[in-house]
Amino acid sequence: MDQRGFYQPEDGWVGDVIPWQEDGVFHLFYLHETRRTPKEGMPWHRITTENLVDFAEQGEAIASASHDADDFNIYTGSIVQGGDGVHHAFYTGQNPDRRGADGLPLQLVMHATSHDGMATWQRHPEHTFGATAGYETADWRDPFVFRDEERGVWRMLITARHVDGPTRRRGVVAQCISHDLVTWEPAAPFWDPRRGVAHECPEVFQWGDWWYLVASEFSDSFTTRYRMSRSVDGPWIVPEHDTLDGRAFYAAKSAARGDRRLFFGWIASREGSIDDGAWQWAGTLSVLEAEQRSDGTLAFHPAGELRETFGTGAAALPANTVLSAPDGYTSALTDADAPDSFRLTAVFDIDEGTRECGVLLRASADGDRGYSLRLEPQRDRLVLDRWPRRSTGTEQWQISGDVPYVIELERPVHLPAPVGMSSR
Repeated sequence: MDQRGFYQPEDGWVGDVIPWQEDGVFHLFYLHETRRTPKEGMPWHRITTENLVDFAEQGEAIASASHDADDFNIYTGSIVQGGDGVHHAFYTGQNPDRRGADGLPLQLVMHATSHDGMATWQRHPEHTFGATAGYETADWRDPFVFRDEERGVWRMLITARHVDGPTRRRGVVAQCISHDLVTWEPAAPFWDPRRGVAHECPEVFQWGDWWYLVASEFSDSFTTRYRMSRSVDGPWIVPEHDTLDGRAFYAAKSAARGDRRLFFGWIASREGSIDDGAWQWAGTLSVLEAEQRSDGTLAFHPAGELRETFGTGAAALPANTVLSAPDGYTSALTDADAPDSFRLTAVFDIDEGTRECGVLLRASADGDRGYSLRLEPQRDRLVLDRWPRRSTGTEQWQISGDVPYVIELERPVHLPAPVGMSSR
């Protein structure tokens, strides 16, 4: 992929990202997915970046082990650095031929260390451990390790599921405690909402006076959410808008540089590379930056470095263009064709009573075909739509009108009422 600010390897796709920042450099370990059959195991690869738009491939970091090893597949984890400067990788080991007590492929927490600045890694199979009492053996993954300085211990968050309860609501972030990064003891669950199938790729960090818990919800939503608290032990507050982005941006984890917090996730590809294709696991690396508001809530947007890769360009439409169609539709289209990659800035003065307005992209000359980013002021949301939509038959009512837009990508947008307009 040749668009700056995004990354996809030539021979595969980017799965879950494990970010680590050191000396101004982001080391982005990721699950390297090839989708080859038969399966050849899942390794970690590593890319590095300093400017968040250009990525250097460093190759395989931790290789998939043999077909009969616990870590034939190396899934998500985390990186920490001990007081002696040694880097530690904690990751999920999985082999589809190894079954847990529940008859499903066993998941294990595994450990590797690096003494040469993360260039090579030594596995420590003797440190491997599986689900502790009360949790399913087939869901014990995504270990996230952080230092609790107040207590003087290392804490590990783990994606887990209770052994009992409704199948769709057993998700829990389990916890283990260690004094030496070697021996881990079970502790009370870190977060136990009793909702969702699982809360994947959890992480926790402190930013100013607030603590944040981030996890990707394995449910009908498939989205990354966050919670906030004044204490690392909770209680956790649900902000009004708790998602980082829509359905297509998943498994996002973060790293800080200075006073900035950057999130690294993947934009899911679609089967057949078509709009109606099923969502696929893994895709293209994407970066979002978080801004901390005065009340502690977070706002997310592309990093400024990405915006700076685009030139000043030219006006697509004259300033102060007015569109008005009471109880109707109208549009204004530019005659110029946009390049494959571009940045569009649009400022809307939305009149009272407006139900819809937005931007047409890749549109036909009459605006009847193409994509639209549509603001809906009365619903405080932004949606992506397209026309034509897929048809399920030959009759008029068999157009996919019951799916009025790409529902998974809807985003909340607060559009305050202008002066003289009552909110509703």
